[in-house]
Amino acid sequence: MANSFYEPGSQRAARVNDLFAGIAARYDLINDVQSFGLHRFWKWRLLQLADPRPGTRALDLCCGTGDIALALAQRGAEVAGLDFSEPMLEIARRKNSKFKIQNVKFLQGDAQKIPFPDNSFDIVTVGYGLRNLASLDTGLREMQRVAKPGGRLLVLDFGKPDNRWWRAIYFGYLRCFVPLLGRIFCGNPAAYAYILESLQHYPAQRGVAEKMRELGFQNVRIINFLGGMMSINCAER
Repeated sequence: MANSFYEPGSQRAARVNDLFAGIAARYDLINDVQSFGLHRFWKWRLLQLADPRPGTRALDLCCGTGDIALALAQRGAEVAGLDFSEPMLEIARRKNSKFKIQNVKFLQGDAQKIPFPDNSFDIVTVGYGLRNLASLDTGLREMQRVAKPGGRLLVLDFGKPDNRWWRAIYFGYLRCFVPLLGRIFCGNPAAYAYILESLQHYPAQRGVAEKMRELGFQNVRIINFLGGMMSINCAER
C-alpha cells in the first residue's frame, strides 16, 4: 500500500507540506532518536565541505528547522534559509531567537522556483530536501542557476547502499523502526514511513551525481557514511 504522504506529480508539494506541518514540533527530537544523534555529525561534515567564511553568501534550501542555515551563519556567511513549510520555519526562527544571529534570514518559498536572481550565492546546500521535490531535475537546475560560477553545491540525504545485504538491513530499519518512532512521538507512523517510500523513488547518491554531471556541474563527488546509508553529493558550478 502506498504511503499516504507520497504522491508523485503536481500534488507532491501539497502532500509533503501536510507531512511537515504535522511533525514540525517533534522533528528535531525524532531526528536525534532515529539517527542516534549522528545527523549532527553529517551536518557538521557538510559544513566542512561548504567552507563558509565571512563575506560569502549561502542559500540553504528546504532549510526546515534551520540547523544547517544557522551553522553556516555562525561561521560568518550571509545566509538565506528557504522552505515552503511555515511551521518548520517558525521553529527555525524560534531557535534563532536564542542565538540572535543577525546574518541569517528565513523565508518561505519553493526550491523549484527559487526567488533569487542568477549567480547569487557562493554556497547552495540542501539537507534532506531534494528527495522531497516533485522534480529532481528542476531542483538541481535551480541550485545551479542561483550559484555563482565556482560556487559550491551540496546535497545531504538518505542514500542507497551498494551492498544489497546492507541495503536490505537498512531498508528494514526504515520500514519497521522509524514508523514506530512516528507513532510514539507524533501519533502518525505514516509520516515517518514516508522516508522509505520516498527513498525508493529517489535515485539517491549515484543518481544525483549522474544528473549533476549531465547538467554540467563540475568536480562532482560522493561522500558516503555508514556504507552508503547516508550521503553527501558535492559539486561546483
